[in-house]
Amino acid sequence: MTIIRLIKKAQKRDDKAFLTLFEYYQEDIYRIAYVYVKNKNDALDVVQEVAYRSFKKIGTLKNPKYSKTWLIKIAINCAIDLARKNNKVIQLEPEHEEFIGSEDGDVSLSVTLEELLNQLNEDEKSIIILKFYQGYSLKEIADLLKIPLGTAKSVFYRALHKLRKEFKEAQICE
Repeated sequence: MTIIRLIKKAQKRDDKAFLTLFEYYQEDIYRIAYVYVKNKNDALDVVQEVAYRSFKKIGTLKNPKYSKTWLIKIAINCAIDLARKNNKVIQLEPEHEEFIGSEDGDVSLSVTLEELLNQLNEDEKSIIILKFYQGYSLKEIADLLKIPLGTAKSVFYRALHKLRKEFKEAQICE
């Protein structure tokens, strides 16, 4: 059964169709949630909240071909809500930690990606995470976040500039 057919059935309150649809996107939703909340249990809570909210609002989805985008947007909002509620800072787990060192590979002059991302505001982090962790294009990010493409580009390039500046400053201070 195609995704569009599943969505149409789910919009008619077919629980089985909704469950099949949600299971299809569940891993993507979990990955997005985990990037924001950085905790397995919290990410699972976000997935449950997305299931609940999307089930309640499936009727408001106007164009079935944007179902993934719609669910990812709900996931981002739920994850941000949970992070705010728990007053958490987005942190990367050690297995996601990357080191950015000097050109000759000197790890003593390195700064973690986590430290760099913590310098960004929420909008900048969202765009960087969607671009580099999820592989979305700037056009897809703009659609997902419901912002103009120009705004997405501006925020993206501003975030990259901040990251480069912070990286250079960290190298000078070492």
